Amino acid sequence: MSDEKAGTLPRDLTLYLLARFVLVGVIAWVLTLVGVPLLVALLVGLVVGLPLGLLLFRPLNARVTAGLAKRNEKRARARAELRAQLRGDAPGSAE
Repeated sequence: MSDEKAGTLPRDLTLYLLARFVLVGVIAWVLTLVGVPLLVALLVGLVVGLPLGLLLFRPLNARVTAGLAKRNEKRARARAELRAQLRGDAPGSAE
């Protein structure tokens, strides 16, 4: 997954969140059709939709997780470089 573009994380994250919201909405809608009050249906949709979304959207979740890990790796590298420069350990620092 290292050859993927860096700009796919926002798209993947948005798709994942929308898919999870749609899943909760569908569960709540089905429960409302059965006669469950709307607020109860939404609460049950949230409780059931959380684990079900992890199972149904596993590939999308893996892409989001990989994108977040890549972003965190870049940030950690930049933070380590900055700390090295502040300590004076950077290769380009002249004293």
